[in-house]
Amino acid sequence: IWKTKINGIEYALGTIPAGGYVSLPQMATMEAVEGKTQSDAEQLPPISALDKIIVAFAGPLFSFGLAIAFAFVVWVVGRPVSEVETTTTIGYVLTNGPAAKAGLLPGDRILAVDGKPVKKFGGMGESIQWRVIRSEDPSIPVLFVRQGETNRLLVTPVKEATKAWERKSLRQIQIEPAQPAIIGRLATNSPAARAGLQPNDEVVAVNGLPVFHPALVADFIATNTGPKELKLKVVRDGRPLEVAVTPEIPLQPDDQRPRLGIVWSDGGKLKLVHPGPWEQVVDSVGALVSTLDALFSRK
Repeated sequence: IWKTKINGIEYALGTIPAGGYVSLPQMATMEAVEGKTQSDAEQLPPISALDKIIVAFAGPLFSFGLAIAFAFVVWVVGRPVSEVETTTTIGYVLTNGPAAKAGLLPGDRILAVDGKPVKKFGGMGESIQWRVIRSEDPSIPVLFVRQGETNRLLVTPVKEATKAWERKSLRQIQIEPAQPAIIGRLATNSPAARAGLQPNDEVVAVNGLPVFHPALVADFIATNTGPKELKLKVVRDGRPLEVAVTPEIPLQPDDQRPRLGIVWSDGGKLKLVHPGPWEQVVDSVGALVSTLDALFSRK
């Protein structure tokens, strides 16, 4: 975009600001090694080892400075995150999975995993998934809150079987984060559509039982033997509603499972967060350190 020379030094600004670089002709480039240099290094003034160190350090330093500048942009503008990313509440526990066998339930709010605090469900750093992955003992202590009481359980994680050409699976306790059961769309002429449900309706309870994840609605239907009527508590535009709907067995798929005809919205609601620059740097460095720590762990 822009280039100029000042006191024999060329300064340039590239089209894509993907990082900085600094170079001196006395520091041999690949072109010089291959004999393609246009300047004779012997005719240039000598430079000290300190000069070379400063030049070698300058490029990464300004690349880091660019990252800090972007961190300030994120701090001011914000970035969207979903409820799934920020929650530590369990939304769904896989039937007969490690968490279910240990006694964890939907609605439990996890405080610590493997003796380390957690602040979110997924991602690197202080997350439930990462603490499970980085655990090394056969069983993992999980500290959680249920109905105002703090409890502690031991969960034995599993690794799913993979084929020879697939990446090896990581440790997991088979839970999903809490997310609102928001209707994305309705199948035409489905029980839900005929009952008057609408897109963006949020189902908060079924037959008086709270819903922490859309998959729980399917579980309620499966345990509701026969085509019995369900009482759904729904929130629409901030107003609570009661809707009665009876599941039906659709023509497709032919697995004989009754359904409501709802396609759920995934990920929950979005909100803007404004993490400080220092917080972003600490998170990035923490992710790097955690990865290296895992890499060199014998277990």
